[in-house]
Amino acid sequence: MRLYIMRHAQTEYNKKGIIQGSEVDSDINKFGDNQSSLFYDYYKSIPFDMVYVSALKRTYQTVRRFTEAGIPYKKLKEFNEISWGINQGKSDDLKEYEELINSWLSGDLDNKFENGESPNEMSERLVRGFDKIIKESYENVLLCIHGRALRILLSKLIDNDLTKMDKYTHSNTGVYIIDYNNKKYDIVAKNLRDHIS
Repeated sequence: MRLYIMRHAQTEYNKKGIIQGSEVDSDINKFGDNQSSLFYDYYKSIPFDMVYVSALKRTYQTVRRFTEAGIPYKKLKEFNEISWGINQGKSDDLKEYEELINSWLSGDLDNKFENGESPNEMSERLVRGFDKIIKESYENVLLCIHGRALRILLSKLIDNDLTKMDKYTHSNTGVYIIDYNNKKYDIVAKNLRDHIS
């Protein structure tokens, strides 16, 4: 199985540096729609069997051209972005935001904002969603998710160590290509952006 795991296209929240988690159901903006169009043009020749998205509309909007071309898709809420709790909708230059991320990288993976979600909690639901994809056993899969979700998923699958999450850089519509075979994962490419370069 080959998996193309991408981050959604740009939203106004991304552009303005605002924290958007699972409770912020924002649309992609005009620039983001152009990114998604370029992504589609670049990857439309790949015979995707299925497209998976989170339950947040920015992921579906990013890949809608594939579904409009007839490729089936499924929404899985397990792939929603992490909840930033009381700090969703605030600027991402918050001191508390930086401190929280640093605590995760230092190993405090149960730490979270009030009413939010920890990496350990998020990892459990991401793995539940990913297991559904693996069981369906398609040959080529496109999965559109979110920045922190992508980092936590890959650090769990590849390293089995969530403190490694920030080594998985991402950008809007950047894609990781992962080969899965006999319960092993190999990264073929990281955060590819050839479609917008």
